[in-house]
Amino acid sequence: MNNTTFIGLDIATRGLYAAQRGLTNVNHNIDNINTPGYSRQVLQQQAARPMMAADGSGMLGMGTDVTGIKRVRDEYLDTKYRSEVQYLGEWDVKHTLLEEMQTMYNEPSKSGFNTVLNQFYDTLQQLATDPSSHSTRAAVKEKAIAVTKYFNSVATHFEYLQNDVNNTIYAKVNEINSLADQIAKLNQQIYNYEVTGNVANDLRDQRGYLVDKLSQLVNVQAYETVTGKLPNGHDDIRFSVVISGKALVDHIHVTHIVTQQRAEKKNAEDIENLYELSWEDGNQITIRSGELKGYLDVRDGNDGLNGSPDFRGIPYYQRRMNEFVRVLARTFNEGVIDIDGDGVLDKVNGHVDGYTLNSQAGDPAAGIRFFTMFDEYGNPMSSTAFASGAGTPPSPLIPGTDEFKAYYDAMYSQITAKNFSISSEIDENPSNNIATSDSPAQVGNIENLRSIMAMRHNAYMFMEGSPEDYIKTIISTMGVDGQQAKAHLDNQSIMTRQIDNRRQSISGVSIDEEMGNLVRYQHAYNAAAKMIQTYAELLDILVNRLGI
Repeated sequence: MNNTTFIGLDIATRGLYAAQRGLTNVNHNIDNINTPGYSRQVLQQQAARPMMAADGSGMLGMGTDVTGIKRVRDEYLDTKYRSEVQYLGEWDVKHTLLEEMQTMYNEPSKSGFNTVLNQFYDTLQQLATDPSSHSTRAAVKEKAIAVTKYFNSVATHFEYLQNDVNNTIYAKVNEINSLADQIAKLNQQIYNYEVTGNVANDLRDQRGYLVDKLSQLVNVQAYETVTGKLPNGHDDIRFSVVISGKALVDHIHVTHIVTQQRAEKKNAEDIENLYELSWEDGNQITIRSGELKGYLDVRDGNDGLNGSPDFRGIPYYQRRMNEFVRVLARTFNEGVIDIDGDGVLDKVNGHVDGYTLNSQAGDPAAGIRFFTMFDEYGNPMSSTAFASGAGTPPSPLIPGTDEFKAYYDAMYSQITAKNFSISSEIDENPSNNIATSDSPAQVGNIENLRSIMAMRHNAYMFMEGSPEDYIKTIISTMGVDGQQAKAHLDNQSIMTRQIDNRRQSISGVSIDEEMGNLVRYQHAYNAAAKMIQTYAELLDILVNRLGI
C-alpha cells in the first residue's frame, strides 16, 4: 500500500482541524461582540513543513498548521486614545460643575441678586419720602435681610458643592487604586500564562479595558518593557502604568495614591478638612489631567492665589462674593469709598454718621452700623462688637492714608458672604435705629439717607463699577468659563470619538465579516471532510476489494 494515501489522509485531517478551530474562533468573536474592550481574534495559519519526495522529484506539501490565535490591535491608536480621553474626562467634569455653579446665582430671576438689591434700595427710596414711617422702616429691615440671605445662601451652596467635590475626589482616588490592583493581578496572570510561550489574548483585552478606564480618571501612560530573557529564550516582558513619571503599577507591584486631610486651609475660603493627595511612599504626586484633575481644579482653583491652580473654581468665586459684601457693608456703614477713581479711599456720610429717629438736640451721631455679621452663635453682631474686631482706630483717622485703609480693611475682613448680616441694632429696633438724618432731632431730615443711596451708583465703588456691575462681571466670567469648558469638551469629544472609531474599525467585531468567515470555514470543513471520506473509500478499495 502506498504511503502517499496515508499522507493524504493526514493532510485532510489537518485541514479539518484547522477549519474546526476557525469555526470556534468565529464563535468566540460573535459571543463577545458586545464585550467592552474585546479585540477580535483571527486564526493564524501557515503551510506545514513539506516532505521530500522519495524519488527525489521535489517537495511534497503536508497541508496546513494553525500557529496561533492573534488579537487584532493597533497599539498606536490605544496610546492616542488614552492621551485624549484624559482631557475629555477633565473638561467633562469642569463643564458639569461650572453649569451647577451658575445655577447658584439664580440670575436672571425674581429672587436673584438684582431683584433683591433693587427691592432693598426701593424701600430706602420709600423711606426717603416718609422717614418717620415705622412700617417702611420695618420693610427696609426685611429687604436688607433678603439681601444678606441671598449671599448667605450662595456661599452655603458653594460650601456644599466643595464638600461634595472633595468626597468625589476621595472616591476617585479609591477607584484609581482599585483599577491599579486589578491591573497588577492581570499582569501576574498574563505573565504566568505567556511565560510558557502562549498568548493571553482575552486577559490582555481585560487589562487594556481597565487602562482605558484609568486614562479617563487620571493622566497615565501604559507600556510594556523587555527586562531580559527567560530560560526558554523568550523575552521577559513587564507591563507598567505611570502617572507623571512615577509608576502606579510596576508589573505586579502597586504604589497607591493616598488621601490625607489638610492640617491647614490652603485658601481662606475653603471648608475644613479638604483632602490632599500624595503617593503612599510620601512623595508628591502631580495630577495633570483626567477627571481627578477636573475635580481638583474646581475644588481648589483660586486663579493662582496661594499656590492654587490657575483656574477659577469654588474658592475664587467665594472670594469674589466675600469681596463684594465687605465693600458693600463698608460703603453703606462708613461712607468709605473711592469717590473719584484715583485709587484712594475717601470719606462721606455713611450710616454710622447718622442720627436715630428719637435722637435729641446735642446727641452725638448714633454710630450704628447697618450691616455686620453673625456671631459664633448665629446671632447678628452689634456695631460695637463688630468694630472691636479691628482693634483701636488710629488717631487721627485721616482718609486717604495707609492707616485709614488698613483700619477698615481689618474691620471688614471679618465679614464673609456666609456670615453677612444686619446688625443687632437694626434687627432689634429698625423703627428707631435706621439713621436717615445727618443732624439730631430732625425727623424729616434725610441727608444721611441721601448720601447712602447716592453711593449705590458710584462707578468707583468696585474696580468693575457699581454693585450691579460687579455681580454682572462675576456671572459673566463664570459664563465665559462655562463656554470655554463646553468648547474644550466638544473638541475632545470629537477627537476621542474619532480615534475610538478608528480603533473599533480595526479591533471591533463585525458581524458581517464573521458571518463571511463562518461560511468560509464551514466550506473548508466540509471540503476536508469530503477529502477524508474520499481517502476512506480509497483505503476500503485497497484493503477490502483488492486484497491479496
